[in-house]
Amino acid sequence: MVQISEIKGVSRENRTAAHTHIKGLGLDEQGYARRVEGGFVGQEQAREACGVVVDLIKAKKLSGKAILLAGAPGTGKTALALAISQELGPKVPFCPIVGSEIFSAEVKKTEALMENFRRAIGLRIKETKEVYEGEVTELTPEEAQNPLGGYGKTISHVVVGLKSYKGTKQLRLDPSIYESIQKEKVAVGDVIYIEANTGAVKRVGRSDAYATEFDLEAEEYVPLPKGDVHKKKEIVQDVTLHDLDIANARPQGGQDIMSMMGQLMKPKKTEITDKLRQEINKVVQKYIDQGIAELIPGVLFIDEVHMLDIESFTYLNRALESTISPIVVLASNRGMTTVRGTEDIQAPHGIPSDLVDRLLIVRTLPYNYEEIRTIIEKRSIIEQSPATSAALDKLATHGVNTSLRYALQLLAPAFIIAKSNGRTEIDVSDTDEVEDLFLDAKRSTSILQQDQKFLA
Repeated sequence: MVQISEIKGVSRENRTAAHTHIKGLGLDEQGYARRVEGGFVGQEQAREACGVVVDLIKAKKLSGKAILLAGAPGTGKTALALAISQELGPKVPFCPIVGSEIFSAEVKKTEALMENFRRAIGLRIKETKEVYEGEVTELTPEEAQNPLGGYGKTISHVVVGLKSYKGTKQLRLDPSIYESIQKEKVAVGDVIYIEANTGAVKRVGRSDAYATEFDLEAEEYVPLPKGDVHKKKEIVQDVTLHDLDIANARPQGGQDIMSMMGQLMKPKKTEITDKLRQEINKVVQKYIDQGIAELIPGVLFIDEVHMLDIESFTYLNRALESTISPIVVLASNRGMTTVRGTEDIQAPHGIPSDLVDRLLIVRTLPYNYEEIRTIIEKRSIIEQSPATSAALDKLATHGVNTSLRYALQLLAPAFIIAKSNGRTEIDVSDTDEVEDLFLDAKRSTSILQQDQKFLA
């Protein structure tokens, strides 16, 4: 007997990230922030400012400009950047990086920055193609004598019958298209479309007229195509400029074994030249002028921007001024600090003054007791670690005295202790126990300082 076992998938609830609860900026129709909405609690002013930024991005009035989210650690800067991307929708490119990602042994800093810039710029290409679309009613390859002699026969052409709601058509196709049909495993009763210009064949699925068939294989049934068999169809493709760079930078080798081996031996990470990017920009601009393509400036989010050095900032200035540029959102938790790569230049947020002057700065404020308690309560539901009202009060007090992140980190271990004590909810005794087990930054440093005094 054949053994068939079902694989249990990992459910979505088991995977919770730091910002799983963020669903959007939580603004009303007038653009005012609701106190608790979209996963956010408080930060009304910063959310409203980001709402204006989203409107500017949608109106395409913010390209080449930059925003800085400035605030203390744990005040929701990354959450705001993520909420901006959620508000823009899935089709707008969002590329999040950290300042330290730029420094790589393989690639130059400027190259890594430009690569991420290009990842954050989308191009929507609209093409009108002539296609034959319908359900396959006939599939007959016609053979002819092999012109090279011998007993073998070759396929001279293939006759395909296609049916749609408005009628049927018989097509006589080239033998090369028959190879594509075989690769797609097309059979009578399948819905396919054939591009008239290229001869590309795409199997859409099985016609829903055959949905009553008893088949062990999971088959996707699709309705019979509307309209005529021969029609013009608009096809929309979304790509980023980085995709175009990669596609054009890859060496086009031959099909022989030596050239294929040569491609395998080449290093995976190759630098894309400025000249290539300028050529791609020219082609993209031509497409935009002709109305074939539309440029969609996305969002490049650089967290911990004070980690960039003076060379990177100089290049960032230049990149922001280019004609094709995304919206750049920076985040920093530093005040006046030395710019990396210099010895004596003090600047706000570790960013040179010429770049700071270009930024729209959004300030994030520390959370108060009530807001911290609401956030902890929300996270306890998402992490499936329910807590009593008294335990939430205790954790919120920890959040005020130490940090919100420390209080949130206590949730999971406290729930494990509660379960081992036979409870289904976290109680105050569990929070006290977990507080003794895991120290916060203030207590751990004070203990180390005492130890140093004792050793001295």
